[in-house]
Amino acid sequence: MFNTLTHLSVNLVQRYLPSPFVFSALLTLAVLIAGIFSTEQTLPAMVQHWSSGFWTLLGFAMQMALVFVTGHALASAPIVNRQLDRLAGLARTPGQAILLVTLVALVGCWINWGFGLVIGAVFARALARQVEGVDYPLLVASAYSGFLVWHGGLAGSIPLSLATGGADLARITAGVLSAPVSITETLFSAQNLTIVVLLVIGLPLLNRAMHPRQGAKVADPAKLVESHAERPARETPAQRLDDSRILGLALVAMAAIYLFNHFSSKGLVLGLDVVIALFLFCGLLLHGTPERYMRAVDESVRGIGGIVLLFPFYAGIMGMMMGANADGISLGRQITETFISWSSADTFPLLAFLSAGVVNVFVPSGGGQWAVQGPIMLPAAQALGVSPTVTAMAIAWGDAWTNMIQPFWALPLLGIAGLGARDIMGYCLIVLLYSGAVICGAFYFLG
Repeated sequence: MFNTLTHLSVNLVQRYLPSPFVFSALLTLAVLIAGIFSTEQTLPAMVQHWSSGFWTLLGFAMQMALVFVTGHALASAPIVNRQLDRLAGLARTPGQAILLVTLVALVGCWINWGFGLVIGAVFARALARQVEGVDYPLLVASAYSGFLVWHGGLAGSIPLSLATGGADLARITAGVLSAPVSITETLFSAQNLTIVVLLVIGLPLLNRAMHPRQGAKVADPAKLVESHAERPARETPAQRLDDSRILGLALVAMAAIYLFNHFSSKGLVLGLDVVIALFLFCGLLLHGTPERYMRAVDESVRGIGGIVLLFPFYAGIMGMMMGANADGISLGRQITETFISWSSADTFPLLAFLSAGVVNVFVPSGGGQWAVQGPIMLPAAQALGVSPTVTAMAIAWGDAWTNMIQPFWALPLLGIAGLGARDIMGYCLIVLLYSGAVICGAFYFLG
């Protein structure tokens, strides 16, 4: 029965899920129409919200592009390829490969979501090269399923926002919180750790159970071989300077001082800029010279088309979701307040999670979602006597949950793996159902 359900889900997605660009276009039109009718704003007003938001994620889009490019360039270093192949050698069967890639992705995304997405995709390729008969779309979907735990991990934007405190926190929580909230009350709370543990135990087994008994879609080995550029010529002084290891080591040494200062002053805080720096300078170190690293980057840049194209459109959707009418009512606010109206003190954390899952489909950004829902959910929680930290983590997990059916965040991983969203989202739909049951149970019984 389970294999039948998985087969049905995969076929349904393959048949009806549009491409990521068309998906974003349909969401854009849906939010535009909903905003006009629900908030009673005019078409020009909604288009103004859309255009105001359209370019607001350019900096973040560049960060995402650099996560992909520097991560892929690091993974293409020969020594990294050899180590990944050695680790992949631990898996002897398709089931073991699915278990291993899921665990690696879960650990990686819990540490940092950018790191986890890249390492999961690269490791999936290594496993596909090593293990005969493994279903490649499921292998990549298993790597993406690790992304579920990112907002309950060390780089979760909402718990880190709570830990920062100050005027920004007071503004985004409508004055409910201003003092810093320790991560022991959020990331290391019994409730959050319970969710993470249940997912770490359950997801690898679930993914393994989805492996088809026959008819597995095996990757073409020729497409999985990492390309290595020829060594640059060293015939002229300019070419020898291009291929200078001393120059590369000098840049790496400067980066080492920067990273030492960062970690010594702030502790083990892996912000997105720090992850990019680690990828970039470790890649430069392992490739050896600036010219060889530049050639690896040139190879990696080919996969960022989806990131470059789609981020402005989702920023525009976010602008329309947050765009308010003359009475201060926005579509995002209406969705959130609808869930609040259905809530009691007992059900509020659960419904906060579900509302965040709905909003995340349209605003797939942890920081953006926190800006939309924080000022509404936190005062409502305070009025009902619900812990603000529980409410904040419910929003965080809702943001992570529906990423399983939102192809936005899968773009870097899919670029590395060489697949499309349709190839993996059928499996991710099953993951969504399982993880939804786990997280709902945690917030209902432990909230």
